[in-house]
Amino acid sequence: MPDRTTPGADPTTQASLGDSLADGWNRDEDLPPADWGRRRGSRRTGTVWLFALFITAMALAHAWWSDSLTNEAFLAWATIFTAISFQALPFLVFGVALSAALTAFVPTSVYERFFPDKANRAVPVAGLSGAVLPGCECASVPIAGSLMRRGVAPGAALTFLLAAPAINPVVMIATAVAFAGQPEMVVGRFGASLLASVVIGWIWVRFGRADWLRLPASEHAPGTSTWVVFRDSMVHDMMHAGGYLVVGGLAAASLNVMVPREWLVTVAGMPIVSVLVLALLAILLSICSEADAFVAVSLTDFSPTAKLAFMVIGPMVDLKLIAMQAGMFGWRFAVRFAPLCVVVGLLSTFLFGRILL
Repeated sequence: MPDRTTPGADPTTQASLGDSLADGWNRDEDLPPADWGRRRGSRRTGTVWLFALFITAMALAHAWWSDSLTNEAFLAWATIFTAISFQALPFLVFGVALSAALTAFVPTSVYERFFPDKANRAVPVAGLSGAVLPGCECASVPIAGSLMRRGVAPGAALTFLLAAPAINPVVMIATAVAFAGQPEMVVGRFGASLLASVVIGWIWVRFGRADWLRLPASEHAPGTSTWVVFRDSMVHDMMHAGGYLVVGGLAAASLNVMVPREWLVTVAGMPIVSVLVLALLAILLSICSEADAFVAVSLTDFSPTAKLAFMVIGPMVDLKLIAMQAGMFGWRFAVRFAPLCVVVGLLSTFLFGRILL
């Protein structure tokens, strides 16, 4: 990767991700540099096709042996997996299409005008812009990748990735309906999610490293038709994000069946432990952010702060998100970003829980 540190900086000092990918770029250069990114390989595409063949085999097995597959645990697993996949698919398609449109049709100058030059100032702008665009976490992953390709500082793009599925209008309305007569839950969710998103973005700007995050490298030559770029970008992102969504859905469905409900009831009366348990449950269940409020309100044995943790952590990090983020940005990113989201999200939840609940 070319050296893009600011003039006069000590070349032996490791630049932060925000500095090396945002502040150090010359506005006259292409954003991002043409050589930035992870080269596409047949192995990744082959892995996605393997997942598709697995799902096809499941469908054929269901058609041939449906009369024999009557075990309650299997039926619950199949139902949960199907629900997660079909619930997320429309939003995934929407996100991939919007991502491809941003890549193909929106010039870099638009982002230069909308987002501040400095990554630290761009982060809160990205967080607030997440309150405007309806969509779930499945849509935000490819959109964040597209923003980075268009030159938006990674810290700001990641802030949008976290804020958009947590505080968009559809989610806020769903939360208000689920917790009717409890406006403090709506305010708590908005405030805790926005605060966590912005803090995580600032942390990534300050401490993130360029070699922790990779995007698929662009293969389009200058002058390529925008419609060709749109088509190729949509097919590529759908192959990657869709395949990893299937993996996350399989894992979430399996854990839904394996975790006994009695364990949850036992810990519901423990204040701090109950918050941690519902945060873990949000990660395992991988429920879409448009629907998680209705699940949270049904957990009547748990405290309001624990329910808030369920709604704050889920849209930031769950099994399908970890898989999709790894597919889009690489595992070196995912293994660092997911724990950061959990820690900051819990701290923000405890803060707003203490103030409002």
